[in-house]
Amino acid sequence: MYEITDLKVGTAIALDGEPYRVAWNQFSKTGRQGGVMAVKLKNLRNGKVLPKTFQGADKIQPAEILMKKAQFLYKDSNGFNFMNLEDFEQFSLSEEAVGAAGRFLQDGEEYDLMYFDGTPINVNLPIKMEFTVSETMPGVRGDTASGGSKPATLDCGITVQVPLFINEGEKIRVNTETLGYVERVN
Repeated sequence: MYEITDLKVGTAIALDGEPYRVAWNQFSKTGRQGGVMAVKLKNLRNGKVLPKTFQGADKIQPAEILMKKAQFLYKDSNGFNFMNLEDFEQFSLSEEAVGAAGRFLQDGEEYDLMYFDGTPINVNLPIKMEFTVSETMPGVRGDTASGGSKPATLDCGITVQVPLFINEGEKIRVNTETLGYVERVN
């Protein structure tokens, strides 16, 4: 069991049978009263944020979150279909569970999946991923890295801002959290 002072950003807890991760915390203590921990909890199943306040004597249940590798197979009407790489069992995750990560998933690629109580609940994307630029305005000779940016559509359908020297067909690395261009891949 956790004490309220154990609730740091990134700590996984179970609340009412649901897995949460602490996204923000603030501890306060007034003169005669015990400490109070205000937190924002991100639900690991659906991504919703829940504000919560814990009192000094509260005991918080830790959540056992396991990470396992799985291969993304395809998306259909049931959701996103994966194959466990340990026992080759196939399963699907709903669009709600995968959330925004679904637009980055590429067929045949391996991803880390979060498991809670033996059930896969979410996809943990790498922070940086490689994509091919499928559509953008042509680069002009003399454009430099510091000369501005233009929109580019990637092979996964996402549009990001890239430097002017990037052309169609080139591979680039993108930050999946900020949707920002990182670098060109050789």
